[in-house]
Amino acid sequence: MAFKRHQISRRVIDDLKNRSTIGMYFYLAVTIAVLNVDGFYKRHVLFSGFFLAAMTFIAVFRIAHYYLFDKIEKKNRRFNYIAFFTSVYATSLTWGAGFAYFMVQPEELSSKIIMLASTVGLNSGGVVAFIPSWRTSAWYTTIMLLPAAVLMFYYQVHLTLGFLIILFILYMMMIALRGNREYWDALENEYLLKLKSEEIERISRVDVLTGLYNRRYFDAIFNIKWKTAIRNNTAMTIIIADIDNFKPINDIYGHLAGDAYLKKIAEIISGIFRRETDFVARYGGEEFVFLLDNLDREAAIALAEEVRSEIENTTLFHYNHPIQTTISLGIASIIPRVDDQKDHFFEKADKALYQAKNSGRNQVVFYGDKSAG
Repeated sequence: MAFKRHQISRRVIDDLKNRSTIGMYFYLAVTIAVLNVDGFYKRHVLFSGFFLAAMTFIAVFRIAHYYLFDKIEKKNRRFNYIAFFTSVYATSLTWGAGFAYFMVQPEELSSKIIMLASTVGLNSGGVVAFIPSWRTSAWYTTIMLLPAAVLMFYYQVHLTLGFLIILFILYMMMIALRGNREYWDALENEYLLKLKSEEIERISRVDVLTGLYNRRYFDAIFNIKWKTAIRNNTAMTIIIADIDNFKPINDIYGHLAGDAYLKKIAEIISGIFRRETDFVARYGGEEFVFLLDNLDREAAIALAEEVRSEIENTTLFHYNHPIQTTISLGIASIIPRVDDQKDHFFEKADKALYQAKNSGRNQVVFYGDKSAG
């Protein structure tokens, strides 16, 4: 599956909210500070009241949404994302309106300077926080800064500063664009590293030749299934299968022919054991092992017989050379108890296989039957 850039996934949303929500505490603190510069709020009571109320409401909403995000996500993901981005743009719009109001006041030089410095700082922090989404970052800085520049040009005040604000908007967009590329490069590298790690893990579990699980992974799964069966007081069955007279195939036709035949056997086995709980592994050489849950004696024997019959009736043509042999299978079944040993259980299936081999091969023997006991 190819990596998709600029797709707003849950991972990206988490990055956006984690990087930006902390800033709302600063917005509240800075709002109170700028309104108190030289008693600005006393001379602009109505504006100050609306500005403080709006910023407080947005900050409380965004902080609350941050902590409730997962709960809302379970009920309505689309609404959750819309609420997040709407609150982000509401933050920049509200602050941008306040910034514009400050900058066109005929006096209030100290308040303007403090407000300008605060806005540059908050805007820079916001742009960096929203770098995972360049569009959000670009709109955030534009909405926050452009209204002030437009009003300054309209009222013909601080024209040079208005021009510098526009340059600053463009600069912030460039910074955001570069950061966005670096963010998505890092995210893609993380994704590729995860795929590589999963592939390495898969390879460590799988037999390269047959595509079945390998002995190492079988040992791990055997241990897990054994403990689960003890805990749940359920039956588990093990079948060990060994191809009869496999060595002559390698000696006569070569190892490539032997490998091709092993692949064919693995394909047959995989087609028979299809339950999600069935575990099939190549145990080594021409030997295979199957772990099965909740099967009675008759069902286990029926599956083993199906394997035996299919292989007996299968001929592989390798460079026009017909290759055909048989397989022997040993079965053991148990409802394990705490004091039982899984190695002893495995040995029972191995003894049943040994009996099948000694009885003429191409047979299925269930441990505990008279012939296998």
